Amino acid sequence: MQESGFSRTSRTILVSAALVIVIAGMKQAASLLVPFLLSVFIAMLCFPLMCRLQKKGLGETPALLMVMSLVIVVSLMLALLIGSSADDFTKNLPAYQVRISQQWQVFIQWLMAQGVALPTDYLSTNADPKAAMKMVASILSGFGNVMANSFLILLTVIFILLEATHFSRKIEALGGEHVDTNFATVFAEKLRTYMGIKTWMSAITGLLVALWLWLLGVDYPALWGVLAFMLNYVPNIGSIIAAVPAVLLALIQLGTGTAFLVMAGYVMINVIIGNVVEPKFMGKGLGLSALVVFLSLVFWGWILGTAGMLLSVPLTVAVKLALDSRKESQWLGTLLGPVE
Repeated sequence: MQESGFSRTSRTILVSAALVIVIAGMKQAASLLVPFLLSVFIAMLCFPLMCRLQKKGLGETPALLMVMSLVIVVSLMLALLIGSSADDFTKNLPAYQVRISQQWQVFIQWLMAQGVALPTDYLSTNADPKAAMKMVASILSGFGNVMANSFLILLTVIFILLEATHFSRKIEALGGEHVDTNFATVFAEKLRTYMGIKTWMSAITGLLVALWLWLLGVDYPALWGVLAFMLNYVPNIGSIIAAVPAVLLALIQLGTGTAFLVMAGYVMINVIIGNVVEPKFMGKGLGLSALVVFLSLVFWGWILGTAGMLLSVPLTVAVKLALDSRKESQWLGTLLGPVE
């Protein structure tokens, strides 16, 4: 069939315009997309367990019921674990902001006493560390909005898992004329592997952070552990964002020495998990460059809000895996990856 009379420039403009329309539609539909994407995320983590249960002799329905029971129990434990801490932290937030602002002013005055010339008006207005506490409150608010849709998310997970067991047969029934079965298989397997390993590493990170803060006596260790778990999906930037409020709270509550120990603990945990343990399991080819991580954080956060920031890297890794799985688009996947 003869190609349309559009030139390459015209086709590029049309594709770019279509992309803008799709992005605008995604932003407008964020309230619907976020629960769906979280459902897909949870379903991808649960599907391997469901398959293992079926291989051990359980039927499809009993395996699904066991997996969903586990999801519900974990969700309830998570809500109970951090719910009271999040409420208490939110109530005390104004007092924390006042105390951290006072300490910031004392630090600025100390620097000036040492002869360091600083634009005090600018620092007081635009570099106030209490903004970090506001950021945590906004993340917790976004998490609360997600929990409000928990019934819809769980229902969607059930239907996705029910459909997933028959999806491979549907792909095979379509045949190579309509869909590349090898591409679909490789893409799904790589994405499941990435999400499974990343979730285990994030869980270990969150557990170690919570344990370290509990040993040091910092308030709300479970809350900061869950925050570290969620933000560990965002490499490099996420660990910094997760550490800032805990370090500031330790500074307010226990002093400079403990705040330094908290910071050192975060650095050690993230270096060991992120640079030593995780690469051994993850392998090569699944990483993203630091620039792509930052841009994906901004892009998905702008479209989907707080949940988009948490899912930014998994979503971008899904795009990279899709590009890597086809020869004609592997060069784009290479551009998204880090320098080896």
